[in-house]
Amino acid sequence: MKKFRKVLDGLTTSSPGGTIGSPSCGSAAGTPTAAPTPREIDVQETLTSDNFQLCKTVRHGFPYQPTALAFDPVQKILAIGSRSGGVRILGRPGVDCFCQHESGAAVLHLQFLINEGALVTACADDTLHLWNLRQRRPAVLHSLKFNRERITFCHLPFQSKWLYVGTERGNTHIVNIESFILSGYVIMWNKAIELSTKTHPGPVVHLSDSPKDEGKLLIGFEAGTIVQWDLRAKKADFRIYYDEAIHSVSWHHEGKQFMCSHSDGSLTLWNPRNTTKPFQVTFPHGKIQKDGRKESCKPILKVEYKTSRSSEPFIIFSGGLSYDKAGRRPALTIMHGKAITVLEMGYPIVEFMVLCETPYNNEVQEPYTVVVLLEKDLIVVDLTQSSFPVFENPYPMDIHESPVTCTAYFADCPPDIIPILYSIGAKHKKTGYSHKEWPVGGGTWTLGSHTYPEIIITGHADGSIKFWDASAFTLQMLYKLKTSKVFEKPKAGEGRSAEMVEEDPFAVQMVSWCPQSRIFCVVGISAHIILYRFSKYDANTQIVSLEVRLQCESEDVITPSENENYPCFSEQGSHSPQPHHQHPVSPGSRTPEGAKDRGPCLKVKERVVRVPPGYQSDLVIQLLWVDGEPPQQITSLDINSAYGLLAFGNCNGLAVVDYLQKTVILCMSTVDLYGATDPYQRLTRSPRRNRQSTSEHCMRGLSNFYSDSKKRIRTSYQSLTELNDNQQSVDMERSKSPTSDHVNGHCTSPTSQPCSAGKPRIPMGPEGPRLTRRGPGRPPFRKAQSAACMEISLPVSHTEESRENSFSRSRSSSVSSIDRDTKEAITTLQFGESYGRKSDVLPTPCLWVGTSLGMVLLIPLSIPTDHEERMEEAVTVGPSGAVQMLKGSILRFAFLDCMGALIQSPYEVWRDLNAPEDPDRPRRRKLVHFSPSSSQDANGDGHLAVVCSERQAKVFLMPSQACLFVHNITESSFVLRADVVSVCNSVCLACFCANGHVMTLSLPSLRPLMDVNYLPLTDMRIARTFCFTNGGQALYLSSPTEIQRITYSQEMCDNLQEMLGELFTPIETPEAQNRGFLKGFFGGNAHAFDREELFGEAAAGKASRSLAQHIPGQGGVEGMKMAAGGAVGELARARIALDERGQRLGELEERTALMMTSAESFSKHAHELMLKCKDKKWYQF
Repeated sequence: MKKFRKVLDGLTTSSPGGTIGSPSCGSAAGTPTAAPTPREIDVQETLTSDNFQLCKTVRHGFPYQPTALAFDPVQKILAIGSRSGGVRILGRPGVDCFCQHESGAAVLHLQFLINEGALVTACADDTLHLWNLRQRRPAVLHSLKFNRERITFCHLPFQSKWLYVGTERGNTHIVNIESFILSGYVIMWNKAIELSTKTHPGPVVHLSDSPKDEGKLLIGFEAGTIVQWDLRAKKADFRIYYDEAIHSVSWHHEGKQFMCSHSDGSLTLWNPRNTTKPFQVTFPHGKIQKDGRKESCKPILKVEYKTSRSSEPFIIFSGGLSYDKAGRRPALTIMHGKAITVLEMGYPIVEFMVLCETPYNNEVQEPYTVVVLLEKDLIVVDLTQSSFPVFENPYPMDIHESPVTCTAYFADCPPDIIPILYSIGAKHKKTGYSHKEWPVGGGTWTLGSHTYPEIIITGHADGSIKFWDASAFTLQMLYKLKTSKVFEKPKAGEGRSAEMVEEDPFAVQMVSWCPQSRIFCVVGISAHIILYRFSKYDANTQIVSLEVRLQCESEDVITPSENENYPCFSEQGSHSPQPHHQHPVSPGSRTPEGAKDRGPCLKVKERVVRVPPGYQSDLVIQLLWVDGEPPQQITSLDINSAYGLLAFGNCNGLAVVDYLQKTVILCMSTVDLYGATDPYQRLTRSPRRNRQSTSEHCMRGLSNFYSDSKKRIRTSYQSLTELNDNQQSVDMERSKSPTSDHVNGHCTSPTSQPCSAGKPRIPMGPEGPRLTRRGPGRPPFRKAQSAACMEISLPVSHTEESRENSFSRSRSSSVSSIDRDTKEAITTLQFGESYGRKSDVLPTPCLWVGTSLGMVLLIPLSIPTDHEERMEEAVTVGPSGAVQMLKGSILRFAFLDCMGALIQSPYEVWRDLNAPEDPDRPRRRKLVHFSPSSSQDANGDGHLAVVCSERQAKVFLMPSQACLFVHNITESSFVLRADVVSVCNSVCLACFCANGHVMTLSLPSLRPLMDVNYLPLTDMRIARTFCFTNGGQALYLSSPTEIQRITYSQEMCDNLQEMLGELFTPIETPEAQNRGFLKGFFGGNAHAFDREELFGEAAAGKASRSLAQHIPGQGGVEGMKMAAGGAVGELARARIALDERGQRLGELEERTALMMTSAESFSKHAHELMLKCKDKKWYQF
């Protein structure tokens, strides 16, 4: 190995990657190349392409833009449809399944085949789908596409295989669920109404069979017409014509009356025997005014009429409130006897369902729960208690409580961290929930064998942080931290704070967490950093604050007289090719001019505050305003508990803070970091180029937009996450152009003026709008950038050059150009044990710095090792060491030993600073180091450094700094996220590109192992929230309210069936109540109705082929076999099928015997009656 190292040292000058400014070491995209290294290097790479496969695992959160709701009362599972064509099926905690329609059309109706393990969905593209739920991954068995009519309502009677489908034209069609073929039996609207009727009754809004007789179908039309259709006689029994539009109908279980809800806020009760007028009309919320008139009320969109044996019936409805009371929240009203309870909701009600004890509609219903689906929440109300308390939701439906702005994913955490976070978070949980068991308890789920502690951290726009237990494909909130408590609340009229009262000054941009030392760092949108330490004890503390100036000098700022539109890059007075320098001032310094403006954005609490157990603020770092200019947002952060250091950077420079001594040890511009090794000749731009608008300079392309978004974008999140009142219809596809400045009428461009919804933006002049005086490239403060709602928004280009640069990076890392960005941002930082110079023999603490121009710098650090010295002596920073170059912004650093194993960063073992003192065991810092030389006795010193940029990945050998391997990841796109992760007891480089490709590369050879075109980047939400973690897992925010987890590990894909929950469990269908012989015989025996005889092909014929098209699904027997996971699953499925068949045969035999007994009894009674009356004369009767 020593021979190998000497040879590599000799190759330093000849290696293509070892020379500065020579990017010719790259190869064509997708092909790794290596310097001519000797054969002595021996890293056993165990990963192959067979170890990788990409698939979705589970989705957490509230379904975005929900549209429909259904419940299986026997299986006790709940289904929610969404506007994007998704269906979430929920059971007991752990049973959570997501299905997606390929068409993406909105789901309008959901209908369970009760206790059959199947679900029917009706979508906005007028297609019916039958989903098989008897497998862990549900699949479509059949589809039926209606060609000439729009579907408006669906109804499937219990234990029936015939589905009633109402259409917009007013017709009712009947579909066979087993074959998914349309019956020839059709109820035409003109046959249902009287011939004398001159107007169309409108679309079908209700279908239900009579509880007294299944052969009678009640059809409700929107215009106010109700028809009871006799299916046998093919004629109408009665017709009702009412003045007000109908929204819903609900039967009494005896079938003697039904209730309708109307558009004027009224409820009408009807008797089928007397349909001339309703025998009861009520306005539940319409009070009589002084002039004797009723208050006008909103429509009652749905009503449920449910009976109970032990009490009065329940009448539950949504809507119906009076128009006069402005500002009232949406409400659900529960009428029980004379008591009326109004439950106000936080969001508009989409749908609600009353859960009852029996699935039969002709029995006493016994309601026990109401499930209310809101636009952004799911509420379950307990009806068994008079106070109607709500159930505590076991699903993570509140991820979007405040819009998510960043995410972090940690797998294989220390096992003790989850219990302690849960124990502290449980003390702050809300109370007052129902004590009964969660009513949606269907399915089965067991803890799999391939589980380990996982934690997801979400940062939010209101400054809150949530820790989630993500182990075993579940999600449960552990602990919530509010960063806003560190600061004084901004008040109107208090100087600069007044500008931000309506904004989100505490929004979280990024987080950094060390699970071993339990140190947590938060970066906020107001250019602030909060460092937290964990303690199990409460404490009285005074928050320490540091103010850092990381800003251009005032003489470098371009005034309005020099340039009206403020270019992104500062320029010097002359145009000579001199290096551009920034001069940050030390934190305490002040100058008389503009001293009042040199303050932070937020005011830290100065008084002593009482902090509860958990994460307690230890230090607040804030960047200062200078001369009325806000500080640039922080773009990179790293913290190391073993060193006691925190480093952060932005587009102006780099700062390093010693958080143990609470001092700033380095504050320097990016240009000054290079010293004499600066590879660029930094030229200023000509005045002509500087007169372009700010947007044309700052938003050079999609790649630049993403890399600089953390410091330049200020997008309103509320207008994008809140549902617009004037939404488009659910069946219209909303296409968004990536070059559009507006989404749904809301302004999303960071440089455009705010505009109201639905109004076009006023076009500006060629030089753009005039703004108040600000520094170079400093946009005004706006609402926080929310990762949950950002859309890609590039400005409209006005020049040919801007159009050419819209989707490609204009700069090249190989040449120095006059168009080069002179503002170089710090994009990534990494502390670690490394070699700052080629001459170093032993590894020392270093800080690796990556910039937006693809430059890599090493900064050696001198840190005292003794505990007392560390707390007293200053940490010294050496001059910059190695400088390397890659294509594109640097995204990630990682270190491997010469055996290819990942070197972890050193850390400090957690100690509770607030714990009582123990004189026998004084608290001292206990550090854990992973030195590169500790595990390399056979290979000597040195380690491998992995560097990944937006375009390229390189592996260097340290300390020689020789480039061993290089791989051009992409030429046509750019990398958004890259991480070095552990998979199958080895390591690889995982990348997510803007074109939607997910790739993995071997280490250290950078061989491509997987390249899957998974997800096209449609908005910045995915870009900012996508993150990889160990174990072959990743996640991203798939919508403003949902987290999608995926795996790229073949092993996890193989074990996925075992780890997911079962939706269907074999349960015996409850028996119907015995109605008695006489009641069944004389009361219109519903069981005598044979739908097959009426709707089958023999009686009704075939439907027109042009009316609907049958589409076979992919979830048939073959799909079930694949999903079963082998022969064991197939045998189990066959056994269940046999058991069900035997059960049905047994039920059939019992029914046959019962019918024979009844027939014999009837024959006997009839014979006795005949003998009794045989000899009587006619006048004796």
